[in-house]
Amino acid sequence: MATTSVILLSLLFLFSSLCLMPSHAHAGITRHYKFDIKMQNVTRLCSSKSIVTVNGKFPGPRIVTREGDRLVIKVVNHVQYNITIHWHGVRQLQSGWADGPSYITQCPIQTGQSYVYNFTITGQRGTLWWHAHFSWLRATVYGPIIIRPKLNVPYPFKKPYKEVPIMLGEWFKGDTEAIIAQSLQTGAGPNASEAYTINGLPDTFKLKVKPGKTYLLRLINAALNDELFFSIANHTVTVVDADASYVKPFNTDILFISPGQTTNVLLKTKPHFPNATYFIEARPYFTGQGTIDNTTVAGVLQYQQNSNTNLPVLRPTLPQINDTTFPANFSTKLRSLANSDYPANVPQSVDKRFLFTVGLGSNPCPENQTCQGPNGSKFAASINNVSFTLPSTALLQVHYFGMANGVYTTDFPSFPLMPFNYTANPPFNHTHVGNGTKVVVLPFNTSVELVMQGTTILGAESHPLHIHGFNFYVVGLGSGNFDPSNDPANFNLLDPVERNTASVPSGGWVAIRFQADNPGVWFMHCHLDVHLSWGLRMAWVVMDGKLPNQKLPPPPSDLPKC
Repeated sequence: MATTSVILLSLLFLFSSLCLMPSHAHAGITRHYKFDIKMQNVTRLCSSKSIVTVNGKFPGPRIVTREGDRLVIKVVNHVQYNITIHWHGVRQLQSGWADGPSYITQCPIQTGQSYVYNFTITGQRGTLWWHAHFSWLRATVYGPIIIRPKLNVPYPFKKPYKEVPIMLGEWFKGDTEAIIAQSLQTGAGPNASEAYTINGLPDTFKLKVKPGKTYLLRLINAALNDELFFSIANHTVTVVDADASYVKPFNTDILFISPGQTTNVLLKTKPHFPNATYFIEARPYFTGQGTIDNTTVAGVLQYQQNSNTNLPVLRPTLPQINDTTFPANFSTKLRSLANSDYPANVPQSVDKRFLFTVGLGSNPCPENQTCQGPNGSKFAASINNVSFTLPSTALLQVHYFGMANGVYTTDFPSFPLMPFNYTANPPFNHTHVGNGTKVVVLPFNTSVELVMQGTTILGAESHPLHIHGFNFYVVGLGSGNFDPSNDPANFNLLDPVERNTASVPSGGWVAIRFQADNPGVWFMHCHLDVHLSWGLRMAWVVMDGKLPNQKLPPPPSDLPKC
């Protein structure tokens, strides 16, 4: 009997211990998905076309997971195009082989081939998304990643009644692959889209709600080439998360969201059935030159069980297309929670400082060809006047096997080689850029401060810059030229917002800091795909650390070959 009592007491103690264990000790699970890349006929704007999709869906399927879970996603390519899938914003700690940008971390998945993306969601919760990362295929190949907190870990806000992903996109009547191919051939700007979409629909999206409820809207800007204003008529929302990082809540009637960015907001509906129907609208922000889709997409916020079908329709008031003040003011409102549960681990000291100019330029027209870009040239884009040339093999693979010679060079300039007044009228007519496959090499765990400075060469416009493999802190932004003597004194090193994509303001600058704690090769590029195609991109090579968990593991056996 004594032995039995000891066993029972031991089991009781073990059970009590498990119950008292902190919730963050819960181990994640493995979730499996299969993505079949296939063509699908879709009708929009009264015309039909065949588009590239995942599993025949547009937008593609949701990935629903929790912080700490492992995702194993098999992608099978059944279409004529090469393809890769990028898991936008996922940190990919020690899983760089799964990041997805073509010719950076992998060769494309060719027709009839497959690849398994295998990675773990570490230290992130909120909304991210996935999309194709080859040419312009992400125009139709994209979907949400919904990351819930670990089991038994609450949101830092009241649990919503319902969660709704809202993906903002663009719709082209033409073939986007033909559009970008023609642009690169002629050197001209590409044709603009015909419409913007909400969850794949240019005009018929409806969000049905009940009175007196709180909805979590997970907004994603999946548009190919446009930053967007977003608003719901006669409703205020509370911003609680940006790029899968919690922020200090604030209320707003209008949102500003760049391609690549996500924003979670709480929508509290009116307490009683209102006598109105409310439009949900989005339209572009643009300060540059050239053609743009200047349409407005409208959906409907509809209160359920309201039998009156003749209700007045209210529309929101959105900023003007070139309103530079609103994006700047909105960006400064975003602050990290920076508390004990969700600290802001901003690097307080800096090992390496960089100043990158970002903007447009041109390449000379090839002999015996007529080009339609600036002054008979071809449009280009660059960082520190280097227009990045994609290699014909994957940078991560040649880096891992020590075969970089002849594929890339490590002389990417840390500062502009020819300083000038970046935001005034350029003091020269020479707009030609340099071309090359140049990278920056960082020792493991280097603390980096990067100032990205917009230029006015061929016009001032905003550039949403995305860094793969890292989150960063937006410590400062301003208009005009960055002043290294005075501007750093105003940096926010206490609670800056943590992001994976940040816009370089039109005619201004943004300063970020991050810790290079993730070994691999990491792409950085403008998330306006027209600028990405023109060369506004570069790569960081982060070396291995000394410990096993600071090293990049070997590539998977099914890694695609070029």
